[in-house]
Amino acid sequence: MSQSSPSEALRPEAITTWLAERTFVRPPLDFELVLGGRSNLTYVVADADARRWVLRRPPLGHVLATAHDMGREYRILAALGAGRTDVPVPPVLGYCADDAVNGAPFFVMDFVDGHVIRGAEDANRLLTPTARRRAGEQLADVLAAIHAVDVDAAGLGELGRREDYIGRQLRRWQRQWEATRVPGIDTIDEVHRALAASVPEQQGATIVHGDFRLDNVILGPDGTVRAVLDWELCTLGDPLADVGTTLMYWVEAGEDGTLLPADGTASEGFVDRAAFAARYAAATGRDLSHIRWYQAFACWRLACILAGVLDRYTAGAMGEQDTSGRFTPDGLRALAERAREILATA
Repeated sequence: MSQSSPSEALRPEAITTWLAERTFVRPPLDFELVLGGRSNLTYVVADADARRWVLRRPPLGHVLATAHDMGREYRILAALGAGRTDVPVPPVLGYCADDAVNGAPFFVMDFVDGHVIRGAEDANRLLTPTARRRAGEQLADVLAAIHAVDVDAAGLGELGRREDYIGRQLRRWQRQWEATRVPGIDTIDEVHRALAASVPEQQGATIVHGDFRLDNVILGPDGTVRAVLDWELCTLGDPLADVGTTLMYWVEAGEDGTLLPADGTASEGFVDRAAFAARYAAATGRDLSHIRWYQAFACWRLACILAGVLDRYTAGAMGEQDTSGRFTPDGLRALAERAREILATA
């Protein structure tokens, strides 16, 4: 087992037995913690014949009661995959709800080969400018495909309430912020009040991925999106919340990408935010005139989420991962300030 994995998060023998009941494996299994994930723990699992899978389990320690639901994430992937929709997701192998196996629920999915672009260095090294342009356009197209899924036909109609998505999100993440509050960052409360007083009218109800961005997809060498990852925040609600999240992470050439360091979109070839939004709007027919409001909301929500992540890091629940940058009180403060600045021009 990789030394980067917190030993209490995995029981290799029990997982080996569970996996062998569902597919052929040749022990011993190796478990490598995937860096970059900041919430659920994700491992690449390899057997002695170099076959690979991916295992997802909740973080260690206390977490928000409704978050990190492995059964929910598994259900979403199973409903969207196997050709049932146009959304590319990894095929799922199985879900284990029995805590006796590994101490917490987990699920296993197939390993999808390809590139995960975590920054400009990855983008420049792994993709040509033509592939980068295709990747940017593909992200808009795939997000439109996610929002086009007939949730009832897919069996996801009960995934969440469809109305008042933003109102519910504002209440949920404000509760998380209050439970994991970092002293001296009153801007988060200030922005919450401003957002709550100016919520745009919701344009329909769709699947909302919740964290759609460049480094949450697997790309082929030509820039094609092979799989969308990290569905733990998925629910039903306002599709423009996803667009706002994507644009929040979308760094353009010449901009400072240190606050949100996954700055691969700043590399030559990627379309800019305006072109991404225009392509999405053309595919969906939705009005994006309030999209900066959604970008501000995305910054505020991320600050609340990261307050919880920082709390778990402090408690040692996330393993030996980097806590620099935005995973500090200064990082939370900077995100809240960014939200306030964007909201002022929304």
